[in-house]
Amino acid sequence: MTKFAIVTGASTGIGFELASIAAQEGYDLLVVADEGLINAAAEDFRLHGTSVTALEADLSTMEGVDELLSHVEGRQVDILCANAGVGHGGAFLDTDPDDWCHSVDTNITGTVYLLQQVLKGMTARGHGKVLVTGSIAGYIPGSFNAVYNATKAFIDNFTDALRNELKDYEGITLTTLMPGATDTEFFARADMLDTKVGSDENKADPAKVAQDGWDAMMKGKDRIVSGLMNKLQVAASGIVPPSILAESHRKMAEPGTAK
Repeated sequence: MTKFAIVTGASTGIGFELASIAAQEGYDLLVVADEGLINAAAEDFRLHGTSVTALEADLSTMEGVDELLSHVEGRQVDILCANAGVGHGGAFLDTDPDDWCHSVDTNITGTVYLLQQVLKGMTARGHGKVLVTGSIAGYIPGSFNAVYNATKAFIDNFTDALRNELKDYEGITLTTLMPGATDTEFFARADMLDTKVGSDENKADPAKVAQDGWDAMMKGKDRIVSGLMNKLQVAASGIVPPSILAESHRKMAEPGTAK
């Protein structure tokens, strides 16, 4: 049978690039996003000659994840790229509870549930690769993006723990991709274009980030921090006091700090 991959958050950005790589590598695809743009993205993936199923679903809910899983239709999942994630900038006290709940439910609850369900099948047959998009944001107290950074701290930590639980399953690998600020629609959707980080023209190329993640996953690496400066930030996070890291993040993410 043709190799089969699932990519979530595949309509734009890093997810789009991951799905493009998978299509180029000959994988049939199930691509999912919570917006109609996923259908246009699927047309791009089909240009590589692969079979593509596109699904618009809300992965912040277990029902949305179950809908995704129903479209697997019994196929063996060779690769899962769990990339879906959302954030909302601004002061936490001013953030609508529906918005921060949606971030927590998408980035944590939906991701964890999807991993549990897909990994059950992978471990049962002893084969499968998983790439989870975390972030270096998980190492930095995220002033004016507090909930998002905290969700990524959860994902970074959770995947480390899960990887240890899976170490006795031969043929199963779990890789955590940790990018920094990347040139995607994230900042517009998070209402952060008026921030220093949101307006920075030197963000990472999502195609490069995706390729770094894909290569690390195929090699079975535990984690990959994409970009030299991001590696340095992660190293510094273990030395610099959290209060200083939070103040540094504030200077990047506070509304009105745009260049």
